[in-house]
Amino acid sequence: MIALSLAEIADVVGGQTHDIPDPSVHVTGPVVRDSREVGPGSLFVAFAGERVDGHDFARAAVEAGAVAVLGTRPVGVPAVVVDDVQRALGALARHVVRRLGATLIGLTGSAGKTSTKDLIAQVLQRKAPTVFTPGSLNNEIGLPLTALSATEETRFLVLEMGARGIGHIRYLTGLTPPRIGVVLNVGSAHIGEFGGREQIAQAKGELVEALPEDGTAVLNLDDPYVRAMASRTKAKVVFFGESDEADVRAENVRLTDSGQPSFTLHTPSGASTVTLRLYGEHHVSNALAAAAVAHELGMSAEEIATALSEAGSLSRWRMEVTERPDGVTVVNDAYNANPESMRAALRALVAMGKGRRTWAVLGKMAELGDEALAEHDAVGRLAVRLNVSKLVAVGGREASWLQLGAYNEGSWGEESVHVSDAQAAIDLLRSELRPGDVVLVKASRSVGLERVAQALLETGAEGEVAAR
Repeated sequence: MIALSLAEIADVVGGQTHDIPDPSVHVTGPVVRDSREVGPGSLFVAFAGERVDGHDFARAAVEAGAVAVLGTRPVGVPAVVVDDVQRALGALARHVVRRLGATLIGLTGSAGKTSTKDLIAQVLQRKAPTVFTPGSLNNEIGLPLTALSATEETRFLVLEMGARGIGHIRYLTGLTPPRIGVVLNVGSAHIGEFGGREQIAQAKGELVEALPEDGTAVLNLDDPYVRAMASRTKAKVVFFGESDEADVRAENVRLTDSGQPSFTLHTPSGASTVTLRLYGEHHVSNALAAAAVAHELGMSAEEIATALSEAGSLSRWRMEVTERPDGVTVVNDAYNANPESMRAALRALVAMGKGRRTWAVLGKMAELGDEALAEHDAVGRLAVRLNVSKLVAVGGREASWLQLGAYNEGSWGEESVHVSDAQAAIDLLRSELRPGDVVLVKASRSVGLERVAQALLETGAEGEVAAR
């Protein structure tokens, strides 16, 4: 964070200082909410949760190097006390970004946000110091914490913005007003909470409404809901997509033998060839969004193509591909799932598994509301249409819908199976996997299917695989 005195912090957040001998002392280190991440010069933010109260770790945080604590009550060590820690954290972030000389890039969408954010950051790092959202910390707590990690040297601040309702993105853009806003797509993620795609589009479009007139909206021309957002902003609009009408577009898209996309990138400044290190054709759209941002910030087509071709996956459990010593390939995409990302992952699995047996180990897609049965059924059917060798549906009711969809599509006998939990899936795979098989593991985060991928990799390391 840029250096701020405790007196200045108290003034910004409207707080009272307690047990602070010298209010002129500066916070020079990171702002953190986990006492284990405290370092010299830190500000420790104490949230009172249902299970853990951060105030109980205040003394340990100061002993570990924190200058002070931001909390809702005195804690016997230097503290700035406020009524609402979340609002105070947001006010501090808003104050810091106003003082930065950085360009803020906001990013949202129903699917692909984290992967695209990672691509944008890796491309822009070639040009100037860049700070970006770690993982998918994209809510009212994670976003200000990311903004507060910027320093005087930061030139680009890339912020992923999530939403579970109308007004959420409007709140986030109020804390960190973007100059460039990227909307990837409007899909089914959280549709049960929003009530429909029109409501999702309304929420996602709050990002472009927040842009200044001299800003830029980067919109997916291939998505009709996103394309329509051009009318909701006074900023410049740049379209990306595979359509010939897109300002930044892809031509000659193909997948390599290993399932990695290759295409010709066209920008207003020229064209160049890109071969991604990521897996699955769905990453082409993500890469185009990143290219559009980079082009707006002055990078050439050749510079962008080189950066995209060298960029990797920075966030865990998102199409994380590992090959075991016995040749079994494990694709860990267990961080989250929605219908769009499920379909993309299945297609990537099939592309990677040409000439090999393919396994789709799938679980529940959460927050789909009334569409849950139809969407799980459709994913099960798609696995059959794509000729996935075996579907393993893991969990309760929603998993049974996956397996039923596969059965009704014609997957009989041993081509699909429903198991009760992750351990049952692990036991099945350990007994039936053969060298050379490709295994995709994917479900919503709450299912915890990363355990399956981790167990398979541990099994491979031990050399315990059925040789058939």
